[in-house]
Amino acid sequence: GGLTWGPAQTTKDEAFGSGAEPLVQPNGQVVVPFLGDNMQAFTSTDGGKTWNPSFTIAVVNTFQGNSSLRSVGLPFPSTGMDASGKLYVVWSDCSFRQDCSTNDLVMSTSTNGTTWTNPARIPIDPLNSTVDHFIPGLAVNRRTSGKTAKLTSTYYYYPQADCNDS
Repeated sequence: GGLTWGPAQTTKDEAFGSGAEPLVQPNGQVVVPFLGDNMQAFTSTDGGKTWNPSFTIAVVNTFQGNSSLRSVGLPFPSTGMDASGKLYVVWSDCSFRQDCSTNDLVMSTSTNGTTWTNPARIPIDPLNSTVDHFIPGLAVNRRTSGKTAKLTSTYYYYPQADCNDS
């Protein structure tokens, strides 16, 4: 229940990254998406006593603008899970934009924690817009699932991707 803690454990491949957000599926499997070399995750089937090697969810590409408000330039993930245990990960990514000119929010999902869908662009505005989206937050209503799952996302944005702090 979190009253006591054991010594720190590492993944079998000693994965390194930031922005980890653990999720516990109904079957007890722990899935930890994080930003490593790309969007990555690792799992545990014994409540975190041991951790499996990390794996890549998706390659990450990110637009770096001129402003200092950029989550230190890192597209950290935001995660959620629905009632069925389906996992959702959202991050900012420029892969859908010509010349990687601005970031969209993208999402990948998994039902088993190890196999993930290709990232899908969340169509907040047209592909030719100059809006840059970053630092997402995701919430999933855990009482919903499947085609009726309810998700919401918040995010920061600049109307003009190449703006500066002024």
